[in-house]
Amino acid sequence: MTPTGIGLRIEGLSKSYGSRRVLRGVDLEMRAGEFLAIVGRSGCGKSTLLRLIAGLETADAGSLTFDREGSSSSRSAVRMIFQDARLLPWETVLSNVRLGVRPELRVRGLRREREARARALLGAVGLADRAADWPGRLSGGQRQRLALARGLMSEPGLLLLDEPLGALDALTRLEMQQLLAELWQASGFTAAFVTHDIHEAVALADRVIVLEEGAIVAEERIAISRPRADDDRRCVEVAARLLNRILGTTPSPVPSPSIPPSDASELRHGAPHTSLSQGAALRGQTSEHAERVRTP
Repeated sequence: MTPTGIGLRIEGLSKSYGSRRVLRGVDLEMRAGEFLAIVGRSGCGKSTLLRLIAGLETADAGSLTFDREGSSSSRSAVRMIFQDARLLPWETVLSNVRLGVRPELRVRGLRREREARARALLGAVGLADRAADWPGRLSGGQRQRLALARGLMSEPGLLLLDEPLGALDALTRLEMQQLLAELWQASGFTAAFVTHDIHEAVALADRVIVLEEGAIVAEERIAISRPRADDDRRCVEVAARLLNRILGTTPSPVPSPSIPPSDASELRHGAPHTSLSQGAALRGQTSEHAERVRTP
């Protein structure tokens, strides 16, 4: 059974590099299973915050407390995905996925379980037919799908995503947004997602926070049902408020949407969300693939 997401509480987190303060006493709480997006100008501390959560950097001050269902949980439940897929070119696609396996599944007697989960995840990200290929033969979007499958191999409680879609072309990026949304909904992990694309943040997240000079200066809770369309007036208004806070400008009046807003009756467990109303057509079989992750 796939474990549920873990919660995270951050108190007074600070980090400096020499005389430059990158994070200034950050306080943040994430609920188990929440999808949090982090936005802000370049150099505001977004990636540093993720690296501190992942344990790749050491904070100068403050604390991080991980929690799953009221009991302490270690950093072993945390995984991070970068803009660069960071694949091993000398290992096959399938072998790269296997690298993400949990330590307790590395024993010889559980080889079948490892193999089954790795192949199920390749199917979930649409790469089942590329298992024997080398990573160098994959496109940029396919390499990021492979990195996502590897990150999910360990059934993470908290998945950190540092601009994983930033280098992709527009159509591939839409496909990856749809895929990420569906896998998050199917697997139940907690997600912290750094992006420079405000509309992407609004499309994917339950909550968006704005970092500025190392501090959280704004927050938007997005109580809009999924799937979310870019031309939904409510999404446009949230994106405008976030952009106004980041740029320090006054947003232009929001035009009326060309289609009625979607029904808000199902916020968390409705249809998988996407950044465009046509997103499902771009992915095609993604929903069917994502379902396989439930029972690898």
